[in-house]
Amino acid sequence: MTRLILPRFSRRRMLGTGAATLAGPSAFAQSMLGGGATPAPAPAAPAGGDASGGGPAINVSGAQNQPIPIAIAPFDGGSDTGAQITNVISSDLNHSGLFRALDPSSFVPNSVNNGTPVWQNWSILGAQGLVTGSVTDAGGGQLRVEFRLWNVQQQQQLQGTAYTTTADNWRRIAHIIADSVYQQMIGEKGYFDSRVAYISETGTTTSPIRRLAIMDYDGANNQFLTDGSSMAISPQYNPARQQLAFVSFQGNNPRVYLFDLQTGSTRLVGAFGDMTIGPRFSPDGNSLLMSVSRNGGSQIVRVDLSGGGMTALTDTSSINVTPCYSPDGSQIVFNSDRDGNQQLFVMNADGSGVKRISFGPGRYAEPCWSPRGDLITYTFWGSGGFSIGVMAPDGTGERILTQGFLVECSTFCPNGRVIMFDRQNPTASGHDSRLVTIGIDGFNEQVVDTPTYGSDPSWGPLLA
Repeated sequence: MTRLILPRFSRRRMLGTGAATLAGPSAFAQSMLGGGATPAPAPAAPAGGDASGGGPAINVSGAQNQPIPIAIAPFDGGSDTGAQITNVISSDLNHSGLFRALDPSSFVPNSVNNGTPVWQNWSILGAQGLVTGSVTDAGGGQLRVEFRLWNVQQQQQLQGTAYTTTADNWRRIAHIIADSVYQQMIGEKGYFDSRVAYISETGTTTSPIRRLAIMDYDGANNQFLTDGSSMAISPQYNPARQQLAFVSFQGNNPRVYLFDLQTGSTRLVGAFGDMTIGPRFSPDGNSLLMSVSRNGGSQIVRVDLSGGGMTALTDTSSINVTPCYSPDGSQIVFNSDRDGNQQLFVMNADGSGVKRISFGPGRYAEPCWSPRGDLITYTFWGSGGFSIGVMAPDGTGERILTQGFLVECSTFCPNGRVIMFDRQNPTASGHDSRLVTIGIDGFNEQVVDTPTYGSDPSWGPLLA
């Protein structure tokens, strides 16, 4: 059992010395998945759109296997915190669509004896994995949380870790435990210990109030970062530090700001014209891409945040908007009407080598590159209405994941397996707007619970 002393909100110190891994993740994945329940692979679907005008097809693949059955035993300790941690771990793993947390009412009583599972009691439930744990008072307002992950089929412990942290940090501990289980069983990092920036929407259709807000990925711990006196739009997470970029309006004039999530301070980046769309950070977090009014259209520019000025990356009379870097920073995807209709293009980071990658009979917008580098998500607007889709960076493998009255603003989770977007539906007084998640295979669509209507999500990296 590894013991870690945890200050509040410090994942690096929580995990930097290493959670004790008692068997390699790949070996565990093979043994746990050998019974036929496999996680969804990154999809390799057939192309749905081509230069002949085929357009995206509603055809999804993956995640059609049974999710992995896992038992989350109630954490010992006799406190409400133990039950809360157990519930969050179960919710996280269920949310992924790759796990099925077994109903606790089916558990055989006394199935953990002196810390060791009674294996046959878990095997008869079909559990392939088992999580056990405890919560104790460490004194001084601190909690000690222990957890163990067990391979039921091989009847062995895979991981054991103890955390000591402040009592109000219990939810983060639960997310970190769920991430550890995910990584051991799937073989890649989880995404549960992450946050999402978004725009909170209240007020009326004619007098909307749009505030910058932030929350845990599952909607918990919601915080409003601006007061709504000036409209905020388009928040974007810095992938390298705890910082947001967003656009705010003073009257009709858009300005780009940076919000420091550690200090709460706001810094003006600049005002770049009557139309400023974006912005998006570079992978190193040191510059921003955005679209600004210029030459009768709109051009993509790069702004150096250290004071190095602005560099134009496009120079045409067309509309070039919504740029997004590839994870390695070598390429940029954007949308443009330079060929007469709004389509997706990829260019080198210096603006050279522009290549069109979408050819469907409709309009493409708001591309976002996956952190894995294998997919680009986008909004598609065609004769069937609005859709969220994905394609490979070369334009192949195009697939529609979901459709609706209005669906837009898609963003990837840190491991690239789940997308969040906003879904709007008409109401008697205008429309509602809800944040929704869906797997990259088009399955497991879920609404995220927020205190107000929400739009413009930006999923941040794993917390530092």
